[in-house]
Amino acid sequence: MNAGRNFNLHELDKLSLIHPLTSIAEIAAAGPTIYDRASGVHLKDHAGRNLIDMGAGLWCVNIGYGRDELAEVAAKAMRHLSYQHIFGSASSEPAILLADRLLTLFREKATFDQAARVFYGSSGSDANDTAYKLVRYYHNLLGKTRKKKIISRMGAYHGVTYASSSLTGIPSYHKNFDMPEDSVIHISCPNFYTFATSGESVDAFTNRMVAELEAVILREGPDTVGAFIAEPVMGTGGVIVPTPDYFSKIQKLLAQYDILFVVDEVITGFGRTGQWFGTGTYDLKPDIVSLAKGLTSAYFPLSATIISNRIWSVLEEASPATGPFMHGFTYSGHPVGCAIALANLDIMNDEQMVENAAIVGPYLLETLKAATGDNPFVGEIRGVGLMVGVEFIADKDTKRPFRSGSAPHRVVAKRASEHGILTRALPFLTVNSFSPPLCITKSEIDEAVERYALALADSLPELRALAA
Repeated sequence: MNAGRNFNLHELDKLSLIHPLTSIAEIAAAGPTIYDRASGVHLKDHAGRNLIDMGAGLWCVNIGYGRDELAEVAAKAMRHLSYQHIFGSASSEPAILLADRLLTLFREKATFDQAARVFYGSSGSDANDTAYKLVRYYHNLLGKTRKKKIISRMGAYHGVTYASSSLTGIPSYHKNFDMPEDSVIHISCPNFYTFATSGESVDAFTNRMVAELEAVILREGPDTVGAFIAEPVMGTGGVIVPTPDYFSKIQKLLAQYDILFVVDEVITGFGRTGQWFGTGTYDLKPDIVSLAKGLTSAYFPLSATIISNRIWSVLEEASPATGPFMHGFTYSGHPVGCAIALANLDIMNDEQMVENAAIVGPYLLETLKAATGDNPFVGEIRGVGLMVGVEFIADKDTKRPFRSGSAPHRVVAKRASEHGILTRALPFLTVNSFSPPLCITKSEIDEAVERYALALADSLPELRALAA
């Protein structure tokens, strides 16, 4: 402690915190941006600036900021049952009701009609870590002890714990951490705009991605490959929307080689795609689904891993011989978090926020295209629901990318903040992402896009220099 010395918050932050995904050198020089209050889609920082949050925090504040209803539910839940674990057959009403509700939502609002059981955690990372372990557990119970490898994709984001970070396909998350783990294999990023070869059609590109997956399965040996993991829409990797037949062809391949399908819905779940789940948007038939973020709209750390009947039946049958399921977290099924999640889902349903995302999402996409599509450095604007990405390119005609490390999207994001709009500069492709709260209105979108267009215009001199 620095006894006897007075520090302002900026100084205290620099002396106290390690910020995730932040340059230590940069924050030491410039200090943090401190936020004080938030309501709806708006944030107010310590300097008094009002900003439109077009990122919903980290893709997570789905119902918007400052909902008194959730604060009241949290206070009531804390007074009633502030904590209860669910180890050793213990349980609580909120944990039970939420599990039933999640299974019902997937059976009725998506294509996961085989959803069987829910396991709780605290974050998307631990949900995918749980999926990683379940793949091994399931195959071990079946005596398929070599079937441990998991295939992921370059550009994928699945978390930052050791296993989930290995599943992540973004090299900056691996650097200096001795990752990825050997049992994880990454195949090509399926972004048609960036990675299609000259003259390649969408169908040809899709077939090439699927053929690569099959080649890897055959190279490694189908008896060694336990699962394939994918986000319905790749979020942090660049808002990468799958080509039309991509998942239908992938799923046929997985069935052919007896490979589990893990669907990471941490970002896409709970309305982000304009439907309740990306699983329904793309007609997916998962064996495991990972959830977090929109589950509580980030009002409480809570995640869920849902398993299919295929997996549950094996666990259930083996239980008398194997004994307890030896996996769990202190905060699994936290009664306060589960109560908040139930109230959050009520708000989403009662206020038709998923339906709103289906309406205003395409409006955001088209408004961004109209306002910024003619910019010489905007290559593609793409998205589904309230997930939109603006990808930057040094030369539109040749699709020449900006040189590595030049980060044009960071330049634009910084200017956007100066104009009162928050958009993320993503870590894999040169993309700014837009994923506002699902409660956003068309007028708020108009204002946000106008500010972003001004920021982009202000960035032109720097972008020209970077593109030279």
